[in-house]
Amino acid sequence: MTHQKLIQELKDENYLETPSIIQAFEKVDRKDFVPKDQEEYAYLNSALPIGHKQTISQPLVVAFMLELLEPKRGEKILDIGSGSGWQTALLAHIVEKDGKIIAIERIPELAQNAKANLADYPKLLKRIEMLDGDASKGFEQNAPYDKIISVASARKIPNEWKEQLKIGGHIVAPVRESIIRLEKTSADKFKKKEFYGFAFVPLISKQH
Repeated sequence: MTHQKLIQELKDENYLETPSIIQAFEKVDRKDFVPKDQEEYAYLNSALPIGHKQTISQPLVVAFMLELLEPKRGEKILDIGSGSGWQTALLAHIVEKDGKIIAIERIPELAQNAKANLADYPKLLKRIEMLDGDASKGFEQNAPYDKIISVASARKIPNEWKEQLKIGGHIVAPVRESIIRLEKTSADKFKKKEFYGFAFVPLISKQH
């Protein structure tokens, strides 16, 4: 499997549809975000270990969640559980130079690895604020956000995330074994869609 074949497969199966997201997948190479001993598997459509019992998500899932999120140029997006930095880089490419990605990773070693991986993309790095910490309650300092995305499964969407989202914004996150998309329609109302049949690492907070 090659980089282009992976992208074509995701397009053929309708997981990748939006031009800006397709372009991000083309410009941000997954191979740059996997450990050296996993590079030969970088273009397989599967999750891969990145250490500390964490994974870089399956490309199909990343594509599916980004399409649900609908990131746009100029937006400020909270990326919870940035892991290897691949999805963070994809988002930074999509929001372009007038956007901002606030990326939070609670495992310090992974946060450092993500920064090292992103060093190959200096233009994107300028759009990213990479933080080491617990985002189970969001990150209020930079709120409100246009969009919020998480790749770690929670028991429910935290209220803090909902409060930190702009009206009209979206949250896309796993809850147990589903992917949930919330659209904030007013200060305290949301439209919810649920997509079943996924597996994710758990969202861990300081309380665990």
